[in-house]
Amino acid sequence: MSALSITGSAPSERRLTGGILFLLAGLAALGALATNIILPAFPRIGASLGVSSQELGLTLSSFFVAFAVGQLLVGPLSDRFGRKWLVLGGIAVFVAGSVLCAFADSLSFLVLGRVIQALGACAASVLSRAIARDLFDGEALARALALTMIAGAAAPGFSPLLGSAFDGLFGWRVTFLSVATFGVVLALHYSTSAGETHPADRRAPLATPAVASAYGRLAVDPRFLLPAVSVSLVIGGLYTFFAAAPAILMNGLGLTAFQLGLHFASMVLIVFAAGFLAPRLAHRWGQRTVGMIGLFIALAGGLCMFAFAAAPAFVSFTAAIALYLLGMGLINPLGTAIALHPFGQQAGLASALLGFLQMGCAAIGASFASVLPLPPPASLAVILTAGSVLALLIFLPVALRQPKAEIGGAGTVPESTGG
Repeated sequence: MSALSITGSAPSERRLTGGILFLLAGLAALGALATNIILPAFPRIGASLGVSSQELGLTLSSFFVAFAVGQLLVGPLSDRFGRKWLVLGGIAVFVAGSVLCAFADSLSFLVLGRVIQALGACAASVLSRAIARDLFDGEALARALALTMIAGAAAPGFSPLLGSAFDGLFGWRVTFLSVATFGVVLALHYSTSAGETHPADRRAPLATPAVASAYGRLAVDPRFLLPAVSVSLVIGGLYTFFAAAPAILMNGLGLTAFQLGLHFASMVLIVFAAGFLAPRLAHRWGQRTVGMIGLFIALAGGLCMFAFAAAPAFVSFTAAIALYLLGMGLINPLGTAIALHPFGQQAGLASALLGFLQMGCAAIGASFASVLPLPPPASLAVILTAGSVLALLIFLPVALRQPKAEIGGAGTVPESTGG
């Protein structure tokens, strides 16, 4: 499909083709792919660079912080100048950072490479949501985000398995070169399948006061803020799980790097199921109702993690995480669609602020997990439960103010909706 056919078609004529799905999923998954694929290699990376596991945690926290802050710049730039060159430029920066990581001979250079990786990957992540908003509307937007999440979950879900194979066969440095290669493939696919999706007549001004004012208005607009913060808290719990899993499963339960990869891959099936269910359930009961159900399920997963912390066992850990991922898989696409829908002209800026909130919650969750005076399983249980409770309380006003279009079972969110 050409760029002209995408941007020139009416919203009702746009279809989520396989090529566009691969593009959106690849852009959305780039950051998680770069993080998850190296998790099984942490012991070897630490031994190679002569650093402890705690020091190696800087490669995660630095990535999250750079990823969060960088998105605030990418969003308004894309609303002003379009998506194309920021997508391609972001991927180029990501590839450069990945190559630097591959040849790093010290923790300092590895952290620098991770920061550069994050600055490039954040552009891809922001613009995956913005491009989806450019192309789709209402219920179609929720379906596009849900299917993107399903496909995008495959990369971060299966990447630890791939990473363990690369690490065992070729060494951890090849792992970074593999994600650089994926970035090049993604850039080529974007250039040939989509191109610019934000036409000139919809672009917003870039003046710093105008951007700051737009961010300020967005940050206090409950249509955006309430669903965005709810989704971000749950996503923050997900990244905390990613960060804590090697210590819990490898050090605590004795899993090998390959077994850790298999565990992540099996969890993808839960996300698949939730992604298929979300738009169908939303069509019947409404996005807000199903989003609230997802948050209750995520809370149940957090509470079950306390049972694992009290009596560690692989089955109880898997059950708790499966519940959490099922709930996350419901609220993530629906909450994101609710947050972005009223802001089509500023989709890049809204997506940037949403991404900032998500990575900010991820950084906070990972930091709390490392500083809480509790064993890793208990720390994870506290963070997942507390985040789910906060998300429920914040999302409750959104769920109570159902738009008329959703009361009858439709899954759309009218732009005039105030809730």
